[in-house]
This record gives sequence, structure tokens and C-alpha cells, in this order.
Amino acid sequence: MRKLLVLLAAMLAVPASAIPPLPGPPPAPPPRLLIVLAIDGLSADLFDEYRPMLFGGLGRLARGTVFPNGYQSHAATETCPGHSTMLTGLRPARTGIIANYWTDQSLSRSDKSVYCAEDVRAPGSSSTAYTVSPVHLKGMTLGERLKRSSPASRNVAVGGKDRAAVMMGGQLVDQRWYWDGKRFASDLKAGPTPHSVTRANGAVAAMIAASQAPLDPPQLCSDKARLVPIEGGGKPVGAGRFGRGAGDANGFRASPAFDGAVLALAAGLIEEMQLGRDASPDLLSIGLSATDFVGHSYGIRGQEMCLQLLSLDRDLGDFFRLLDRSGLDYAVALTADHGFVDIPERLRQQNVPTAARAEPGLDATEVGKRIAAKLKLSGPVLIGDFFGDIYIDRALKPADRARVLREAVAAYSAHPQVQAVFTAEQLARAPMPSGSPDRWTMLERARASFDPDRSGDLVVLLRQHVTPVPNTTRYIATHGSPWDYDRRVPILFWRPAMPPANRNEAIETVDIMPTLAAMLGIQVDPASIDGKCLTGVQGVACPPR
Repeated sequence: MRKLLVLLAAMLAVPASAIPPLPGPPPAPPPRLLIVLAIDGLSADLFDEYRPMLFGGLGRLARGTVFPNGYQSHAATETCPGHSTMLTGLRPARTGIIANYWTDQSLSRSDKSVYCAEDVRAPGSSSTAYTVSPVHLKGMTLGERLKRSSPASRNVAVGGKDRAAVMMGGQLVDQRWYWDGKRFASDLKAGPTPHSVTRANGAVAAMIAASQAPLDPPQLCSDKARLVPIEGGGKPVGAGRFGRGAGDANGFRASPAFDGAVLALAAGLIEEMQLGRDASPDLLSIGLSATDFVGHSYGIRGQEMCLQLLSLDRDLGDFFRLLDRSGLDYAVALTADHGFVDIPERLRQQNVPTAARAEPGLDATEVGKRIAAKLKLSGPVLIGDFFGDIYIDRALKPADRARVLREAVAAYSAHPQVQAVFTAEQLARAPMPSGSPDRWTMLERARASFDPDRSGDLVVLLRQHVTPVPNTTRYIATHGSPWDYDRRVPILFWRPAMPPANRNEAIETVDIMPTLAAMLGIQVDPASIDGKCLTGVQGVACPPR
């Protein structure tokens, strides 16, 4: 048709450029149920590696619109900041969720650490025994926007972690349930507990009470089974099969069974609440956390992660088939809160000679002791961890604080395991980054995580493949770096009959919310968010910019 129009234009001496393009396919009507899946710790590297072997639910989503080069573009690639970007369209600098934990020295309580999903105003709350709340989250989630535009719509969040369900659901939620270490719990006090939650808690309690025989790995996973010795006191990993003794709740959490339980609860709530059954669209956010717990416990390149991802693929396949049989009109978006780097011991075996564990002396307390001794000061001087936000003791006099800052910048900058050090003043002066996130500088990545009210006096970024876990008796691997193995995550969109599309451009997780808002017909002021509607998603009509 287009060629015919151009030929006709030539015959009539009309420039071809003057012919308007043919209209694309009309946008699809909003789905009755929109499901947003967040797989904690699913790096783009892992997705790329296993994508050819996924034939269940993950495989189904991989046949939709796939952006393999999504980015949690900020430097603080932790769970809470990552989840805060997905459905707000805002980077951590604007959500205020700069880390899982930050320090607030103005608190009257002795514990100055703040958990990202706690209400510090609640009597008796602390960073370890906290009152769950979304109070720290700045900005509006997609669920809140949906309920404001369509009051009859429901906003429901389920998660393997409280911070996942809190950051994805936001303030206005109808139901929010998350694993608290023993059962699925909620910060919402109004109304009776849904029967599906009671049933899920009973089933999981019985599962934990019984022992679990080791899984029988398929050949794909057994090929990855090689024991790797771990430095720092940890046990060898690489050939685990998730057998566990009776009563082992931590073993259950760091196993494929955990995600299955979360999906079962989500399916129960869909049925009990009749989500997606009326004219008002509903939103269900699901945080799947087992991949992260498995990664922390075993690393990401052994048999354990293989079993986890293949199991998750099967469980998601079962979940989607259940929705198919119910006749629901649903759409799905999937992403991750951060990526993951494998354990340095295995990386060195795979020809990454610079992979190492952080030196114990890099801990902020140890650096602070050396600075205090040099400057003849008392007190902790520095507050923080091995990397990220480092705070200077507010009890010091201003002149001493300035001296400590100079010494801290010099000490960290000289350390061979440190890539960059930025002060709060440097970050406050820096403009918010723009352009393709894969090309951002270290300063720009750190700026996207910087909130002047919550961030540290300086931010320390470690070199590539340095793991800030010298003591491996609790866990052996982690994330949180500004490097792309932690920043790059898959972003997938799926609806029935959506043709497959692989889009290789670099996008951000903050682009998910405005894209889904357009799918639901919700207007969003572009100036109020950091993200943009993705024009490459089939059936989504992005508003003109």
C-alpha cells in the first residue's frame, strides 16, 4: 500500500515526504487484570544465559516484547531502591529510597539505622524489629494512580519480602501480604484476613515442619555441579540440591519452594477477590524473592541457581495456565530490582583474576578508627559499611567534621579496591543524568541514588568484581554495585496474541510505570517522573511528548 501511494505521488508530482505514514494497529483495550512481576536478583546476564532453556512461564513472557537491556540505572543496586523505581517511574534520588538501610543521626532512639520499609514514628520500631510502612516512599505508584482514576479498581501486592510489596504497592492498597520469616503477614489492619492467606500460611507451615528431600537435578543443572571452596569461613557451594531438615525456615526461604508459595498465595487472592472480573481494571504486584536468597547463599553460576530458575519457570507456567483456564483478560510485565555478581572464588576459576572479597579494613568503622587516631578524635567518626553511603558523626564539631571528610576521601581514594569516592556536595551539584543509561559515568550513577536528606556525607564505589562480604558465615555473594552486572535487568511485557519482539535499546526500569499507565489509559504528567512511555510495546499507545 505504501509503495502504491509513493508511485501515485510521483505521478502527481507530490513529494513522498508529504504523504502521512499509514496508521499503526490501534491500541489494545486495557486488560482487566495487570500483573507486575519482580524477580529479586534476576540479572540480565542470568536471563540471557537461561533464556533458550525456558519453556514455562518465563519462556512465555520471553515470547512477548523483550527489552534484554533494561537498567536499574542508579548506583545503589539494592532490593528496596530497585523495587521503588518499577511502579513510580522515579529513580531513587526522587523516591527517597536510597538503600535498604540508611542512617538518620537525628533519631531520638539509640538505633540510628533506618529500614526502608519501616515507620520510625511507631513506638518501639527499630531497623531490626520494625513496624512495616510505606511512609518513606516518595512519589505515587501505578496502583495509587489507578485507584485515583478508577476508585473501583483494586491495588494488591504480594511479596516474598515486605520491602518488595511495600515499594510496589505504595500507599493506597486494598491488600498487601509478605513473608515475615514465619508466615505471610500484612501492615494493613482493617478487615478480616482473607481465607486464601490463612490457607497459604497453613500449607507453608506444614511444608517447613516436614523435611525436604534433595531435588533431582536435570542434566542441564548437574552439568554445573562443581564444589567451590569459599574464603571467609563459608561452606563450599556449587552442587546444592535444596534438601533441608524439618523446621528449617531459612532453608525454605532460600529454595525454589519459596516462590511457589508466593505464587500460590497470589493465585488464591485473584480467585477470592475476583480480581479482573469486573469493568474496572485491577493491579496485582508480585515480588518473587527466592532468586535473591539463592544468589546470596550459593552464588549464581552453580547447580543451585539452575534449579531455582528452572523451577521458577515451571511455577510461573502453572500460574499462567491457571489464569488461562479462568478466562481472565490479563497482561504481564516482568523485571528485576537488581542483578547479581557471582562469588569471587568461582569468578577466578573462570579467568576473572581481579575478583576478590573486600578487605576487612575497608569497613567504615575500621577506616574511621584510623582517621580518629590520626586526628586525635574520639567516637566512631565514620558510620557505614564497606561501600555506599558513609556518614560522619554529627557529634563532631564542624571543623572536625571537615577534617574527617578530607581524610576519609583521601583514605578511600587511595585504597586499591575503591573505584570512586564522591562527597555529598559533589553529588548535590551534579545534574540528574539523562541519555542512554548504559553510557552514564560513575558520578551520574551515584547521582541517581542521591537524596540530600538521607544520603551519606560521601559515597564509596568499589572496583569491579570486588564483593563486600569478607565474612562468609552468613552469606557469600551480594549485589549493590554501580557495575552493569548489578544494574542490567530484563524488562518484559506480554499479552495474549502479542507478537514476539526483541528490542535491544537500553531503557530504564522507571520506563515501566508510564508504559503500563498508557496501557491502562491513565494520564501521567511527563514532568512529574523520570521515566518515559516505551513506544516499542505492542498495543500501547504512548501519549505525545
